Amino acid sequence: MMITVLVADDHPLVRGGITGFLSTQPDLDVVAEAGTGDEAVELAQRHWPDVALIDLQMPGGDGVAAIRRIAAAVPHTRLVVLTSHAGDTDIFPAIRAGALSYLLKDIAPNELADAVRAAAAGEAVLHPRVATRVVGELRGGRRDAPHALRDLTDRELEVLRLVAEGLSNVEIASRLVIGEKTVKTHVSAILTKLGLSDRTQAAVHAWQHGVLRRGTEG
Repeated sequence: MMITVLVADDHPLVRGGITGFLSTQPDLDVVAEAGTGDEAVELAQRHWPDVALIDLQMPGGDGVAAIRRIAAAVPHTRLVVLTSHAGDTDIFPAIRAGALSYLLKDIAPNELADAVRAAAAGEAVLHPRVATRVVGELRGGRRDAPHALRDLTDRELEVLRLVAEGLSNVEIASRLVIGEKTVKTHVSAILTKLGLSDRTQAAVHAWQHGVLRRGTEG
């Protein structure tokens, strides 16, 4: 049975190479190509592919956001990350968003084709380095909360403290003398790095781990 595939990558040369190879496989049919996250969501809703290969670093909505939106709108589609990034702040948000498989771009072409076939059958495929991180997470040994907080930049930590104080994005922008859009970008990065879904969870996380303690915020 023919397996339909969506390829989403912001680099035309990479996207074309992936599409060109998959098109040589008699059972794989690339029905759409996307260069941005928003385009990937739109094309997934239009074509309902069996499998979507999604890069994580794309303009117009990042790969994790695209995965989350496609998983909600097109549950039929199996989502496979194909990226160069294998950090904890990439892997776990993508899997939580709905990715079935997580592959790195050093994968051999035939292995990629087999991973697409496996995904179409509902079987997960993880790059060995990714599998190691996932196993560590399941065993409770990935990292503790303070380590996760160390992934935040100084500005992100500052924004997190103000979120924990209960300030809105407009108020944070005024306090830090930056644009509201910049604040939204920082909040999104904080949620992704900490593996949280909303600012309320971020505020609770900050309180729980001493980012801002009651009575000491000044």
